[in-house]
Amino acid sequence: MSSFSAFIIGRLKGCGYAMKGAILLLRTEASIQVQAGIGVLMTILGLYMGITPTEWMLQIFAIGLIMSMEGLNTAIEAIADFVHPDFHNKIGILKDIAAGAVFIAAITAVIIGMIIYIPYFV
Repeated sequence: MSSFSAFIIGRLKGCGYAMKGAILLLRTEASIQVQAGIGVLMTILGLYMGITPTEWMLQIFAIGLIMSMEGLNTAIEAIADFVHPDFHNKIGILKDIAAGAVFIAAITAVIIGMIIYIPYFV
């Protein structure tokens, strides 16, 4: 097998692991399920309002940003709980910071949504 073939096979396996992780997140994490539901609703709204291609790009980016941050937050919390299952101040701070990153992404998405949709309603 050539090194190029091995490279491609490795990337395909990596995509499979990533897809498995995304499905696991969607099946098991309530926060991701809520965000996915909001993403579906915003997609339906975008179709109904006929938003522009640029607005679609921004909306898709915002949805992806939140979903990605929720996944990272979930991973950080799981690692923290694994390393130190009992309450610890520093672990709590790490979890708060990870949750804060999701909050920043969510606020960013809300602002993007307002920029996109307020002109359609006004």
